[in-house]
Amino acid sequence: MEKNNLKAWLYLLPAILFLGVFLVYPLIDVFIYSFEEGYNTASQTYLGVGGYNYSYVLHDPYFLQAVKNTFILVLITVPVSTGLALLISVGLASISKLRELFQTIYFLPYVTNTLAVGLVFMILFQKTEYSDGLINILLGVFGMSPIDFIDGPWWAKMLVLCVYTVWVVLPFKILILTSALASVKQDYYNAARVDGTGRMRVFCRITLPMISPMLFYLIITGFIGAFKAYSDAVALFGTQLNAAEMNTIVGYVYDMLYGDSGGYPSYASAAAIILFVIVLTITVINLLVSRRHVHYS
Repeated sequence: MEKNNLKAWLYLLPAILFLGVFLVYPLIDVFIYSFEEGYNTASQTYLGVGGYNYSYVLHDPYFLQAVKNTFILVLITVPVSTGLALLISVGLASISKLRELFQTIYFLPYVTNTLAVGLVFMILFQKTEYSDGLINILLGVFGMSPIDFIDGPWWAKMLVLCVYTVWVVLPFKILILTSALASVKQDYYNAARVDGTGRMRVFCRITLPMISPMLFYLIITGFIGAFKAYSDAVALFGTQLNAAEMNTIVGYVYDMLYGDSGGYPSYASAAAIILFVIVLTITVINLLVSRRHVHYS
């Protein structure tokens, strides 16, 4: 038995070393940096140790704006994208003709470059001196005045970012849920049909419980992915996200390291730790909720 345990640990050793070097050590290092006040990258020195970095970050208007944007993005895009993916997946599962074609069409945005999709969205939404953009043209049909979605009011830019994010993450969720629906045993549906159970009741009592593990997986990864959003905002609004009031927490960390306000690794580390705590807290809450609502067959 001990020999088998030793062999198992030997098999796990490469993965443990990899995680230790590239995940655990950087996390510990960032945690230490976050308490080193006035850290200088060139000289590897700092002025003192304390909680000033956290105090600065939590009172920085740019960070508070980034937190606001990130939370709104998470609260809107995760439920909307998951709900739409479930609706589309159920529709795909109910058709037989051209199912593969529709699945391919829905999956195309996932394999398309993020910046390319962002450029398309800019063309659709941006208002220029030459054109109001396709979306504004459509709004004009309903008698609405044109809106500058890219350089205009904050709410309009946030709307575009949410739509863009949903569009980008939707294909992966459709792929996962379509596979989950296909794995549900047909015997359950046959038994419900014999009992004369309605479609909505079948969906709520059979389909949802059977695919709940995949739904939970998508919700968890959706929260984590939305909290790490940055490239989506850059694709739409460029690199000057603070000026556009569209920065995210990850964007704030990047700016503190490499942006115009760069050269402050201590502040960046503090912001990164705050993000880590937020994501960890929400993940734990989801895990606790899943104990009651997720059914593993």
